[in-house]
Amino acid sequence: MGVSSIRCQNRIMKSTTKRQKPDFSKLALETIAVRAGTRRTAEYQEHSEAMFLTSSFCFESAELAADGFAHADQGFIYSRFTNPTVSMFQDRLAALEGGEACIATSSGMAAILTTAMAHLQAGDHVVCSRSVFGATIQLFSTILGRFGITTTYVDLADTKAWQAAVQENTKMFYLETPSNPLTDIADIKAISKIAKKAKALFAVDNCFCTPALQKPLSLGADVVIHSATKYLDGQGRVVGGAIVGSNDFVMGKVFPFVRTAGPTLSAFNAWVFLKGLETLELRIKHQEYNRSSCLTLRHRLKPASNPQYALAKRQQKAGGAILSFTLKGGKKAAFKLINQTKLCSITANLGDTRTTITHPATTTHCRVTPEARKLAGITDGLVRIAVGLENVTDLMNDLKGGLKAR
Repeated sequence: MGVSSIRCQNRIMKSTTKRQKPDFSKLALETIAVRAGTRRTAEYQEHSEAMFLTSSFCFESAELAADGFAHADQGFIYSRFTNPTVSMFQDRLAALEGGEACIATSSGMAAILTTAMAHLQAGDHVVCSRSVFGATIQLFSTILGRFGITTTYVDLADTKAWQAAVQENTKMFYLETPSNPLTDIADIKAISKIAKKAKALFAVDNCFCTPALQKPLSLGADVVIHSATKYLDGQGRVVGGAIVGSNDFVMGKVFPFVRTAGPTLSAFNAWVFLKGLETLELRIKHQEYNRSSCLTLRHRLKPASNPQYALAKRQQKAGGAILSFTLKGGKKAAFKLINQTKLCSITANLGDTRTTITHPATTTHCRVTPEARKLAGITDGLVRIAVGLENVTDLMNDLKGGLKAR
């Protein structure tokens, strides 16, 4: 051991003053995003979060090992369900969302499945918005349907439809707001009241807004779902998901399922998400600015006003970075626009620093039946753009070039 290491250890061992942790409930989102959840090892006191790339953790005795396994939610024993790096990401995201606890998963779809499996059983009923990610519809209808769980799909914005869909066995409400890909808005507070009256768990996918723009728990949701793959990472690097809510639900129901079934987020991916969260506020603000500028293109296509604008203003800080519009000429016109762009990445992912463009009917919602797509408003002419961090003039020129080529 080198002299510097010995001095460092002596300095740590001699320290008798323990600094108090800040009360993150009283701090701004930007501060929470870079400070919350950080753990430091006693030996090295590293400033940046460490990656704990280990499958398991050791104990000083058999007795301590037995106690660790008996109280697995209170320590680290096996990285399938407890890992320090993953815990840091979970704690930080919970603080950002204003939740008591968070469990991270291997993907956003794993987060939805885990929530359903932790809460539902055969014979239960789900009310779900029609305006959700295509794979979510497949999960509820095809996979969960095989196990005797039924789902009724309703218009996202029609509060009366949510009430009318409630059955005696309704156990969960599920929606995205803004929705993918149309960016329709749900009245979270109004639907929350219906869910509570029905004694149903109310889960809200907050992927498009993130806690930087919207906090569903403060509006009455019980659970927040994330595809961390999108804006929480922000650079299209890794895949992951998260579930945020109360201690009773997250630690009492979700954690036991994850411990057994293992839809696990890796420590490396968790570390990447931690770094992504540090710049979340900055990225979202600039992407929102770029998206607002690009709206002028949409208005050039067809001047429009959004009847949900007032609702969005009440429950969101800003509109987000997704822009969707429908072109006359259907699939042919949409493909021509997409193919003529030079800067935009043709990919179904979103939330990246790079602007992405996609045709939902043949990508994200290709497994949804044509009838269901029509009911959800996903036409063959629909194009979805997730605005990135490029220079907005360059981006607008790229899209204008595609529009001229139609």
